[in-house]
Amino acid sequence: MAQGINVGIIGFGLGTRVFHAPFVSAVPGLHLHAIVQRKGDEAAEAYPAVRILRSSDELFADPAIDLIVVSTPNETHYELAHKALTAGKHVVIDKPFAATSDECLALIALASSKGLVVAPFHNRRWDGDFKTVRGLVETEKLGRLVTFESHFDRYRPIPRENTWKEAGNPANGLLFDLGPHLVDQALALFGDPASITASVRTDRDDTAIEDAFDITLSFPDWQGHGLRAHCRSSMIAADAAPRFLLHGTAGSFRKYGLDPQEPTLLAGSHPPVMGPAPDSWLRDDESCWGTLTIAPVLADPGTLVRTKVETALGDYRDFYANVRDAVKGAAPLAVPSEAGYKVIKLLELARVSSAEGRTLPVVF
Repeated sequence: MAQGINVGIIGFGLGTRVFHAPFVSAVPGLHLHAIVQRKGDEAAEAYPAVRILRSSDELFADPAIDLIVVSTPNETHYELAHKALTAGKHVVIDKPFAATSDECLALIALASSKGLVVAPFHNRRWDGDFKTVRGLVETEKLGRLVTFESHFDRYRPIPRENTWKEAGNPANGLLFDLGPHLVDQALALFGDPASITASVRTDRDDTAIEDAFDITLSFPDWQGHGLRAHCRSSMIAADAAPRFLLHGTAGSFRKYGLDPQEPTLLAGSHPPVMGPAPDSWLRDDESCWGTLTIAPVLADPGTLVRTKVETALGDYRDFYANVRDAVKGAAPLAVPSEAGYKVIKLLELARVSSAEGRTLPVVF
């Protein structure tokens, strides 16, 4: 590891092509050493200098590998991560961290027993819009925050064919696809909720997966009065809701559109290698900036001032820079493994709340 951390990635689907291989390659101190692609030559064509393997067992047995990224179908995450940790490798697991909270706890215990890092890939903490919201919350620009609403919507009224993501497995579906991002962001902002109320459902005419959810997390002790966080997603949202909508005693903040990193990556661009000085590889277009609406004088709520808020710089490179430092023992994980467990536990509770039609207490 003196010459850098050698990284192996299992899988060469969308997650690896867009979110993992480009950012591992852009972080100094990480070296993309191997990719497991069971069949096909896309990985070799995209990364000709990288060793291409046909089985994950070859990767586990490679003594040169220090860190393994699991970017495979959801139901395989636990088995592959367990094998990687058993082989003495540090691990990053794409969301969901595992299919069940018990599996999460088993992975955390195994990693701890071996002194290894196991990190959930909750990269959306490095979205520019989320960083903007976090800044507004921390500086209390909205006064005392009362409600937080987070949407991540899509429009796919007809299920896609020939993809595991549409297969009827409890580890699949929108709840375990986008739910980890939304719930993790709420926990990062507000800590542990006291209760959860949820509707997890199938809204499309023909689907084998959960394709919509509404989750409300209650934080009764937030700033002495309480706060509710609503996490929502749908696959039949042709006209998307605001990505974030916050209401506080002093005003509101509304932000439309997604962080520009994902669409830019999907279009074929890659982030530049991080330099020694702070930089950014992508800015949100000014037309997508959020709107802050404030009442300067609370006794005169009819007089409002609206201003555009420049979106903070999002950068997924920072996730892998932090993992690099954690593997070296130089920093704690920014997204600890316990965060991965708490998210999955809450998603399990969301299913129970929805099935039983009641609010449930949250106990981790």
